[in-house]
Amino acid sequence: MGKKFVPQTEPLSAEEIQEQTRFRMEKLKALQAEGKDPYEELTYDVTNHSTEITGDYDSFAGKTVRVAGRLMSKRGMGKVSFCDLYDRRGKIQIFTKIDNLPEEEYKAWQNLDIGDLVGVEGEVYMTEKGEVSILTKSYKLLAKCLHPLPNKYQGLKDTEIRYRQRYLDLIVNPQVKETFEKRSKVIKEIRNFLADRDFMEVETPLLVTNAGGAAARPFTTHFNALDIDLKLRISLELYLKRLLVGGFERVFEIGRVFRNEGMDTRHNPEFTLMELYQAYTDYNGMMELTESMFRYVAEKVCGTTLIKYGDLEIDFGKPFERLTMNDAIKKYAGIDFDTVDGDDAAKKLADEHHIEYETWHTKGDIVNLFFEEYCEKNLLQPTFIMDHPIAISPLTKKKKGEPEKVERFELFINTWEMCNAYSELNDPIDQRERFAAQDATAEAGNDEADHTDEDFLNALELGMPPTGGIGYGIDRLVMLLTDSPSIRDVLLFPTMKTKEG
Repeated sequence: MGKKFVPQTEPLSAEEIQEQTRFRMEKLKALQAEGKDPYEELTYDVTNHSTEITGDYDSFAGKTVRVAGRLMSKRGMGKVSFCDLYDRRGKIQIFTKIDNLPEEEYKAWQNLDIGDLVGVEGEVYMTEKGEVSILTKSYKLLAKCLHPLPNKYQGLKDTEIRYRQRYLDLIVNPQVKETFEKRSKVIKEIRNFLADRDFMEVETPLLVTNAGGAAARPFTTHFNALDIDLKLRISLELYLKRLLVGGFERVFEIGRVFRNEGMDTRHNPEFTLMELYQAYTDYNGMMELTESMFRYVAEKVCGTTLIKYGDLEIDFGKPFERLTMNDAIKKYAGIDFDTVDGDDAAKKLADEHHIEYETWHTKGDIVNLFFEEYCEKNLLQPTFIMDHPIAISPLTKKKKGEPEKVERFELFINTWEMCNAYSELNDPIDQRERFAAQDATAEAGNDEADHTDEDFLNALELGMPPTGGIGYGIDRLVMLLTDSPSIRDVLLFPTMKTKEG
């Protein structure tokens, strides 16, 4: 009778990890010396996955199946053993008896380690305790795990290790897999929604000479073949608009953008952006589309429009609230910027309220600073904030009768900016003036300003139809729908500082 398996409940020391790794390497070398190198296995014919079997036992009872995955626990005694095998769908118990295998094969099975990848062929049956299992008839070792894994008792909670070694995180924390499966479904359902509305998916350049379309610092690089400096895109906007000039009426792109800025729980220097543009509509049409899309995705991915995020319940089912930016400031700060005349008066108000600003800031910039200080923290349920100052909206159509404002909205949920959308500026003369104003702020010290894009202006001069556009970060939406506290929890490989040594 063999020794009963006793689970390791305390974290291994560095010395124990080193010792276990040495033992595993010795096992691998012994297998290779016997001509049983697991890395020489080329394929394994998998017939079924774990939850397919456990979820429909009546159909599988008594049948022979072939499964493959990672051994994540071992228990039992000399002549019988139980293991949990994890595959892409979940886990299933593997029951192995010495009577069912040649003695040498059974000894080799008992010599496997937690973390090893195996293929198992066997008969589906139900144990006396009512657990659907596979009775092993044959098996193959497909890859050797050379390092001990964190066990299910100690887990893997160190976020530094989890983010740096996402592969290890996925192995030992099954709920992390669920987050990324849900992320994939979010993107799939966005595509389904837009396909139903006759949008065409396109791709535009990542490397550009002029990184425009957003207020952000770009990353720069040098292209040796042409001896030119290029930038990684910060937005998808300007190229997508060129396509509307060319005659496409509904386009969208889901792609990576890059912004050379700080990192926190909601910001990563590279992230996934969705932008769409629709001809012959305006920001009112975009509000309807945005509200419908967010509601649709929430229901398809989570099965409900009531989404729990921490202690907050977010209701995507109700009509989203609509407030102008000035009305929001009046509501939460008690200041009516419609009565504030000029830049100096706005700066004086900022001084009185201890709001810091730059020398080149205008009244419009100050309005936005007041909004960020007093309003954002109150916007928990889905809320459209509309009619932004023209100074902070260089690509947006002016609001009729209110020359200081534009037809723009942002969607806020859980205090976060979730979406930015406009009635797109299609007047090439006005756009040239806006670019010139942005160039001036860049010279005054604004390193996030847009710059004049002559090719884009040339496209506008050929005529772009009235257009509505939307952009939003996929990552923040996934955070909301998976109750994830940090953007790093929804990025498979978040940006990390390099480790010394």
